[in-house]
Amino acid sequence: MMRTTWTVAAALAAGLGLSACGDRPQTLGASGVKQDSPAYQGVGASQYAKPGWQAGDRNSWEQHLRARAAYGQHEYSRSTQ
Repeated sequence: MMRTTWTVAAALAAGLGLSACGDRPQTLGASGVKQDSPAYQGVGASQYAKPGWQAGDRNSWEQHLRARAAYGQHEYSRSTQ
């Protein structure tokens, strides 16, 4: 009787442990996100858009990316050593 109880408890513990390993598929189908337009097309009017940039202006987009990479995110140009 005691051995059966331990066997059932071990089986339940294994089942609970393995149930935590499941992962649901992550798809974009129902989220409404369109991934077929270039990034420089933008998403319309946004408070996060840089002033002066117009959606759809590829040249302006590339210039802003170059400036951001050169000055804002370049660790060597930001260091004081």
